Order: sequence, then C-alpha cells, then structure tokens
Amino acid sequence: MAQDIQAWRCTVCGYVHRGPEPPDECPVCGSPKERFEPYTEIVKAEPASAPQGWRCLVCNYQHTGDSPPDTCPVCATPGKQFEAVTSEKTGEESDDAGYEEFIVVGSGIAGVSAIESIRQSASDAKIIMITKDTQLPYYRLNLTRFLAGELTTDKLLIHAKEWYQQNKIELIKSTDVSNVLLEKQVVTLSNGAAHHYDKLILTAGAHPFIPPIPGARMEGVTTLRNLNDAENILEESKKAKSIVIIGGGVLGLETAGALAKRNRKVMLLESFGWLMPRQLNRTAARLLKIHIEDIGVSLKTGVSVQELLGDERVAGVLLKSGETIPADLVIITAGVRSNSYIARLAGLHVNQGIIVNDYMQTSDPNVYAAGDITEHRGVLYGLWNAAQFQGSIAGMNAAGKQVEFGGIPRSNSLKVLGADLLSIGKFEAEDGSDIIIEAECGGNYSRFVFRDSHLVGSILYGNTAIGGEIKNAIEKKHDFSGLLIQQPSAEKVWDFFMSKK
Repeated sequence: MAQDIQAWRCTVCGYVHRGPEPPDECPVCGSPKERFEPYTEIVKAEPASAPQGWRCLVCNYQHTGDSPPDTCPVCATPGKQFEAVTSEKTGEESDDAGYEEFIVVGSGIAGVSAIESIRQSASDAKIIMITKDTQLPYYRLNLTRFLAGELTTDKLLIHAKEWYQQNKIELIKSTDVSNVLLEKQVVTLSNGAAHHYDKLILTAGAHPFIPPIPGARMEGVTTLRNLNDAENILEESKKAKSIVIIGGGVLGLETAGALAKRNRKVMLLESFGWLMPRQLNRTAARLLKIHIEDIGVSLKTGVSVQELLGDERVAGVLLKSGETIPADLVIITAGVRSNSYIARLAGLHVNQGIIVNDYMQTSDPNVYAAGDITEHRGVLYGLWNAAQFQGSIAGMNAAGKQVEFGGIPRSNSLKVLGADLLSIGKFEAEDGSDIIIEAECGGNYSRFVFRDSHLVGSILYGNTAIGGEIKNAIEKKHDFSGLLIQQPSAEKVWDFFMSKK
C-alpha cells in the first residue's frame, strides 16, 4: 500500500516543508510562498510481521525471541522479570511498523527530518532524540543570517518547544553518546544512562576542520559551527579592530559578508586562485570578487597561512609570503570532518563517513545514518538539502517503509551577501563530448553544461530567476537533444527555461 505524504519544496534552496500549505517564507533562504512547488513523497509500506517478544517490567526494554534474556542488558534485571508481549496488527490499527523504540542521535536538520518521518509513519512509536546541544534544534544553515542581524535566536528554531511535546518526542539535551552496543541494541550516554532501541539513526553531523597551523589554539581563534560559536563571534567582533577569515568557501564568504554588514573590518584569505573553487569557475568567481570587495570585505586569494602570531591571544596572521596581517579575531572556515568516532567505536563500517546504502542503512541492519556524518556511494555531501533528504528517507525506512536515496546534484546559493548566485551539479567539462554554453553581460553570468543531451550542471550569477527550473531539469534528467541540435546561444537556453516557469 502506498502512502502519499504532502509536502512543498522551495525551488530555490530545496527546503522541504511538510503541511497542507507552503510557508509564507522559506525559513532557509527567505524565498516567498510562490517559489514553493508541490512535492509528494511516495513510499511503499510493507506489512510488518509480529514477532514474539519480552518486555522488562522494570525499564520497559523489549527483547525479541522465543525466550527472555538471562538479564536485561539495560538495567540488569533477571530474566524472570520479563513479560511476554506480542504485537499483532489489525486493519483498524495505524500503519505503524512493528518497531516501537527509535533513537535519533543528533539534532541537526537530518535528525529532525528523521523524527518527522518516523512520527508520520509510526504514530505510537517511542522516539528519543539525543543531542549534545543545549538548545532546541535550530537551522544551523542560518547562523550567518543570525550573524548579519537578519534573524533573532527564536527565528532560528526548526520547531517550537511545544511541537516536541505534541508529537511525544523525548528530547535529551546537553548529553553525549558514549557508546553504541550493536548486539544488545543499546545506546549508552555520558551521564551513565542507557537506552534500548529497535532502530537507531545516527545524524551527529560534522565538526570544523582546523588545519595544522601553529597558533590555531590561541584565544581569539574560533570556528563557526553552532549557535554558541556565532554568539561568541558577535561578542568578540565588537572589540576586534581587525578580523581575518581563513577559507573562501561558502561559509567563509557568508561569515565575511555578515560581519561586513555590521561594519566590521574583515579580510578573507583563500589559498586557491579564486573564491569558492568547488562551486565556481574563474569567470563567476571574478564577478563575485568584485561584489565582495564592493561591500567592504578585503580579499587575498592564492595565499597560504604560515602561522598565527601572538602570545596567549592571537594578534596577527603570518603568510608564507612573509606578509603579516594584523588580527584580533581569526575565524577558520576550512571545511568539516564527519563525527564518526562513535560509529567506529561501535564497529560500523566507516570510511570518511559512515558508509550507508541507498536505504541510508549502515553495516548493521538496525542502524541508519543521515546527513554530514554519512558517506553514500563514496560521496560526503556536506550540504543542507542533502541532509534533510537523507534524514527523511532514513526515518521512513527505519519505520518500515522502502524508500531509496539515489543521490542528488550538489547545489549552493549565497544568503547574506546581497549577491544572487546558484551553482549546481558539474560545471566543468569531463571530456570533449560535453557541450558548454555560457555568456557574461552587464554583471550577469550564466553557464550550462550538457552531457549526452542532459543538463548536468549550471552556474548562474546576478540573475537566478530560472534556478528552480534548472534544478528540476538536472534532477529529472530532462532530454535537451531537441534544443541542442539548434546549437543555441546562452540567451536561447535561458529563454527555454523561462518558458517553463
């Protein structure tokens, strides 16, 4: 039996909103209501079997099997303190799976999407979310908008406190997971507590990568990964005469733009020859550089950091060229690494991230993973929209559905710089058979990359009005052979997409 879950997708950033109506404004990129399109998640619900089980009368741990365990793996109660339970499903009951206890580790968008999916599929299941954060789950993607003064902390929240209560989500905050006992299906916590699970979903995300730069551990050197980091940066920036940001990717640029909006003196350093090298070619990066300098951010590309100078607190940045740049605050935005420690300790298969299959299932059939912590078909996305998508699929599959994640094209946009930019898919040719159509005019730039009659990548700078149509064309593998045979100009390709709006 198929179940259709009504949702709405922002055609600009890919955010998925679940409900009968789209939101008035996208909470991620600020797009208006009319930029949302209907988005239906179709899943196949498989009938669940009803195995014989045993419930601990002390802690409610459930054991599956013909006989109870000798002792409860959670509270050590003797097996005689277990009662027999059988979960039998009738046509009058909800479409819940046979699993009753779910634990989600991590409170980012992957984790929240997972518990949303579980609750939609299993209305009576016990759901626990465990996070080391002290706050309610929030949009980490919007931390730079918070830095820029565009959002207050209450606007960062994904759901209000009441939502977790209404949906019977047990939220355990300020707590680390110390271990996962796969054979016993138990999660142990740093405070000594232990929780049994039928299905476990790991969404603990990633941590900032700090290059081995001498002085990187001094006071006044920080990263931006959570709300505490953002609040610290705001406080430190008030007294800093000069701020240096190391890393010219999306996060570095948005952080620089946010602080420039607050009239802070900021210099951005990028070791590559141009900005956003993973998302932009030289032409688009040149136009972005002009804009960044126009809003008051100083830039240096093609430079490498030798050392951070100072005693207990940072005072400057020494480049390998010998140049010294004064700095009272240094923010490192050099990428992230997945939080795979617990997965490795538990014995799950891990490469750069936790390895998952198309069902977001790890090497243990009762454990799923989603978001920045995962590696799918050799890819670590590190992108918000991928984390949301993976979290939803992991939640549905853990609850007994069958939904596959086949991968999505990488896409990036900028939020706080006042520059409209979209980069999606592969924007460079792999060989001579690829067709590249591009044009630059009046500060606008568009680039389209076609392979085997399909659009595989695009860069839009300045005017991104057709961004939603481009994302759809790439994701749905639209055939452009009829258009390409005409040897169209970039303007003709643009007109084609405008006709689809």
